Amino acid sequence: MAHPQQLPRKALIAITSYNGPFWSDGTKTGLFYTEALHPFEALVAAGFEVDLASETGTYGLDEHSIKPPLLGEADAHALHDAAHPFNAKLRGQLKRAADVDPSQYGLFFASAGHGTLYDYPTAHGLIGIAADVYRRGGVVAAVCHGPAILPAVVDAAMGGSIIDGKTVTGFTTLAEGALGVLERIRADGLQTIEEGAERVGARYVAPQKPFEAFSLVDGRVVTGANPASAHLTAENAIAPTEAVRDVPGLRMHSDSGA
Repeated sequence: MAHPQQLPRKALIAITSYNGPFWSDGTKTGLFYTEALHPFEALVAAGFEVDLASETGTYGLDEHSIKPPLLGEADAHALHDAAHPFNAKLRGQLKRAADVDPSQYGLFFASAGHGTLYDYPTAHGLIGIAADVYRRGGVVAAVCHGPAILPAVVDAAMGGSIIDGKTVTGFTTLAEGALGVLERIRADGLQTIEEGAERVGARYVAPQKPFEAFSLVDGRVVTGANPASAHLTAENAIAPTEAVRDVPGLRMHSDSGA
C-alpha cells in the first residue's frame, strides 16, 4: 500500500452515464448537478487536480437537479456559466472509464443522482479505478446515491467489498419513499443504498433527518447522505489524504455537529 503522502494529488469524480425517464412527470434522471459540482469545487480549493469520468464517456443531467428548489442561486449561476471550470470538464473533457489510468489518482469520488442505481453496480471501469485507488492507500468517497458503486469495489487485501465491516451512509430508503420513487426502484429491480450496503456486510447509518448534511468517515471510506452533504463529504475525503496513515475508528459529521 502506498504511503498517502506519495499518492498523486489528483482526484477522479465518477459521473453516472445513465440518463433515462425516471420521475413520475416523465423527466429523466442522471447526474445530480451539485453532487459533482460541490465536490469539484472543494477538491480544487484544496489543491487537487480533478478529472471527471463516466463508464461510457457520456452523461445526462437529472432534470430535477437543475431547477429550484434543488438548485440554489449560486449553483444556477455556475450551471449557466460555460466558462466555469467544472462545466468545461463535464461538457468537453469527460473521460471514458476504460481510457483512464487509475495510477494517476489518489482519491476517487462517486457523485450521484438516481441514475447511479442503474449503472454504478456494473460499471466495471469505474469500479476498477476505485479498487486501484483503494489498493494503493487512497481514499474512496461517495455521496447520496454514489455509494451504489461501493459494494462492487473489492478490497484486494481482504477479498470482499471495501465496505464489508465498515459503517457507511447514503440516501435513505425512507427518503426514496418520501420522493415517491421507491416503487419505481423496486419495479426496475434496483437496490436502495441501504440494501446494497447491508448485502455486503456494511453497517448503514442514516442521518437524523433525511435531507440534512451528514457524512461518515471509516478509515479510507468516506460517505455522505444526500445533496446537502456533497461539499462536506468531499472535505472529509480530503482530510485522510493529509494523514500519514489510516486513522482507525469512525468519525461522524453533520450540520448539527454530530
